[in-house]
Amino acid sequence: MSSKDKKKWRSTTILTVRHGGKVAIGGDGQVTHGDTVMKSDTRKIRKILDGQIVCGFAGSTADAFSLLERFEVKARDYPGNMPRAATELARDWRTDRVLRKLEALIIVVNTEHSLLITGQGDVVVPSDGVIGIGSGGNYATAAARALVRHSDLSAPEIVKNSLGIASEIDIYTNNNIIVEELECTN
Repeated sequence: MSSKDKKKWRSTTILTVRHGGKVAIGGDGQVTHGDTVMKSDTRKIRKILDGQIVCGFAGSTADAFSLLERFEVKARDYPGNMPRAATELARDWRTDRVLRKLEALIIVVNTEHSLLITGQGDVVVPSDGVIGIGSGGNYATAAARALVRHSDLSAPEIVKNSLGIASEIDIYTNNNIIVEELECTN
């Protein structure tokens, strides 16, 4: 089978919005293999550190869980300093031979910060409080930015509606949406 004929695992859209005193993060539940939906109710949003941090992941589920576990260790090593924990994970991810092969992206949020962590060693802080990743991430991001600017919806409502819009466009995103929220301190 040539590389272009191999079926690819695709899954999820994750979106976070920081707006109106709240931060919300949500994701759909779809996992697709090639042109087949394998599962429609996967939970890709996780609370860690007794709910102080909420994480969402896109990409390989096994890889993401491995990274989430490592991030939780870093967050415990640097309590109250999520950016430092994220930077340490990104550094390890980029420099460790085994970790470098992991294929996932992670969004982490707490009451103060929203961060995207990548395997290239990046820790991205959005200038507008909106981050979208996964197959429908760009659609969800565009919808969220429009809703932030032109509606009175809360952050959780914006996330849910934006993911719903992405599910109408992206075939790898469904409308089985889970949203978690935290109160912002800034």
